[in-house]
Amino acid sequence: MIELKLAILDDYQGTAKDLADWSKLPAGVEVEFFQDHIVDEDQLVERLGDFDLVQGMRERTPFPRSVLSRLPNLRLLITTGRRNASFDIEAASELGITVCGTNGGGEGTTELTWGLILAMLRHIPEEERRSRAGSWGTTVGIGVKGKTLGLI
Repeated sequence: MIELKLAILDDYQGTAKDLADWSKLPAGVEVEFFQDHIVDEDQLVERLGDFDLVQGMRERTPFPRSVLSRLPNLRLLITTGRRNASFDIEAASELGITVCGTNGGGEGTTELTWGLILAMLRHIPEEERRSRAGSWGTTVGIGVKGKTLGLI
């Protein structure tokens, strides 16, 4: 018997099913994954009208008062990460909707930052484009050994 419906929004890469152990949810929770993104508020309300729980992906889908007030079944709104500027927290609180975030995310940001730094120093995007065009090794990269990095 389905007791609660959970919507996972904006899973455009189709990876959310594999990133969590959904079997750990209590019996009676039905999970539905949506890969498309809905911009129109009326369409969003129509899609989510029957859901009790909604998991947003970062700040892709805003939940302003105008949406939250038209989702009478919504009891829990979850965001990936610790905060989400596109959720109207005040409206959610007034409407009795609990809002929470997930842990983590810092490691990925740090790793991506290092990847971008190395790509910049070694001209990786530029050299990749030139390599595909038939050229080879036209720039000289900068090594990181002995360098000091300052971040602002």
